[in-house]
Amino acid sequence: MLDATSQSNAMRRIVNHRNSLVEPTANSGGPRTPAAGQQEGAPVLVDTFGRTATDLRVSLTDRCNLRCSYCMPPEGLDWLPKPELLTDDEVVRLVGLAVRDLGVTEVRYTGGEPLLRRGLPGIVARTAELSPRPQISLTTNGIGLDRLAGPLAEAGLDRVNVSLDTLDRATFRRLAHRDRLGDVLAGLAAARGAGLEPVKINAVLMRGVNDHEAVPLLRFCLEHGYRLRFIEQMPLDAQHGWTRENMVTADEILDRLSAEFDLAPDEAHDRGSAPAETFLVGGGPETVGVIGSVTRPFCGACDRVRLTADGQVRNCLFATEESNLRDALRGGATDTELADRWRKAVWAKRAGHGIDDPSFLQPARPMSAIGG
Repeated sequence: MLDATSQSNAMRRIVNHRNSLVEPTANSGGPRTPAAGQQEGAPVLVDTFGRTATDLRVSLTDRCNLRCSYCMPPEGLDWLPKPELLTDDEVVRLVGLAVRDLGVTEVRYTGGEPLLRRGLPGIVARTAELSPRPQISLTTNGIGLDRLAGPLAEAGLDRVNVSLDTLDRATFRRLAHRDRLGDVLAGLAAARGAGLEPVKINAVLMRGVNDHEAVPLLRFCLEHGYRLRFIEQMPLDAQHGWTRENMVTADEILDRLSAEFDLAPDEAHDRGSAPAETFLVGGGPETVGVIGSVTRPFCGACDRVRLTADGQVRNCLFATEESNLRDALRGGATDTELADRWRKAVWAKRAGHGIDDPSFLQPARPMSAIGG
């Protein structure tokens, strides 16, 4: 526990850091006019605000073996029929196109729960064979990772992000409607043992449920060598029950952590397009991150594009429109034609997600059907 003076100094540094950050200005001055050939035939995925998408998030399934309340109802959802999902070969073809011809440098496989995809190790291995080789990561709930961490590392996976919102077994059951906390912890240990580092943990705090666990989660990660990132709860639940009032904000999270830890902005770390603001803990080198997707949007530096499990390009997590690559691919489209469709989809990306806009509409797809 810090004394009053240390707490005051820590909070002053954090407040100064917050005030120094510039809000996204992608919409300043309106969209850019494309230079000749910038959209048609361009070797990168660029939008009208000059942002370039280099980080591809690929959902491999909409299915999940948990029922986290901020994502889906306890009874689950109507899953996509298997014929609508991209096959392993189709996934690899589109990922290869993005890497070779469209400037993508990082590929993250997501879900739903990607470990449920039987062909995952093979997909990772084929992705690792691409030239230029992209960085390959995985976002998972960790269930089954104790068995698959080794094979995935051998296939070429570089690192993992594991969702863990609580260290309390009863709270885990309440949040996820499954008694699987032990499996998640075993998966984390296996990932580290397989060299899938840094092992990052994503935690969503919910008011009145697990918001008291910010400090225990950070202590746990510091003790085990994991990197913790808190994420503000976003309006992406299938039930459409999200409210701003019930969301635990980035400022609240930092306030709670600062009551126990000496935090300072990680000024040596160039955030770039990374979603997390990082803070040194106790002078470092350990850090904690906070992703303020709602209250501290980072849309102005966004470099992400998404491919859903059924082959739809989404240029934003909160997009209301999609571009269908699956049907074009199955209809015999060439790589050149597919690349052109992909570029046009990204070209139409909006300046920001617009959650604060009165006209904001939550996407029809929940997070499990979009992919993180």
